[in-house]
Amino acid sequence: MSHSQPLPLKRQGEHLSDDGASAIKPSRLKIAIPSEDSDKKNANNRIKDVEICVPIVYGTIAFYLGRKASESQSHKWTVYVRGASNEDLGVVIKRVVFQLHPSFNNPTRVVESPPFELSESGWGEFEIAITLYFHSDVCEKQLDLYHHLKLYPEDESGPQSTKKPVVVESYNEIVFPEPSEGFLARIQNHPAVNVPRLPAGLNLPSPVPIDTMSDKERGDTKDHSLNQWFLNFSEADELLKLAAARQQVQAHIVKLRRQLSLVEGLPQLSKPPSGYECT
Repeated sequence: MSHSQPLPLKRQGEHLSDDGASAIKPSRLKIAIPSEDSDKKNANNRIKDVEICVPIVYGTIAFYLGRKASESQSHKWTVYVRGASNEDLGVVIKRVVFQLHPSFNNPTRVVESPPFELSESGWGEFEIAITLYFHSDVCEKQLDLYHHLKLYPEDESGPQSTKKPVVVESYNEIVFPEPSEGFLARIQNHPAVNVPRLPAGLNLPSPVPIDTMSDKERGDTKDHSLNQWFLNFSEADELLKLAAARQQVQAHIVKLRRQLSLVEGLPQLSKPPSGYECT
């Protein structure tokens, strides 16, 4: 286990959905990880002015087990770290450590291979510390995340459903500046990683596979049993929400202008600005 200083999570965007209704997704925020390598021999093999971005989602899905469940085991829940579009994160992440409440047996849970997740049952909500450790050619430092386990929906007016879970997920982008040539060669065509346009004339070495990864193993979550409950953090989804929000704002501005013109006794606008429809 690495003893280097952990990297703090600067900010995080949380998205909650417990009733199937869509919510406004927060802006995407980046976690910058300095690429200081304790092995100085690798310093000359780093690619300047290049950043590798890895979008991740971490969160929990909790199911109420019904009235027949015991009071101390009222919910079954899963905590996880996944690719934003359910890609295999094992190409970047070596292991994930989940720190549960001290009341659990063996509260420090280590997951050595993807999918990075664990399931438990209980009755109480608490904060889960999630620590990401990366492969040696990626980053020498660990990254600490924090997620609050939520078991009960916001609207507690009626009985809790056993079929619809409480889902809370956070989206972040991990940014690796000045990646090593070996890391870039290994992940440049991997769907879990966003690679920018590379400098002209750059010759990368032949990719070296990770020893712990097997072609027979599958670490993505595209066919995961909880996949239907995962929230959508795709680019298309983001653009559609932004466009809809902008149109609503512009329509509201037109409405306010008409009201203001009535108050001031000025002629009303005959039509809203071009490109928008007043509601």
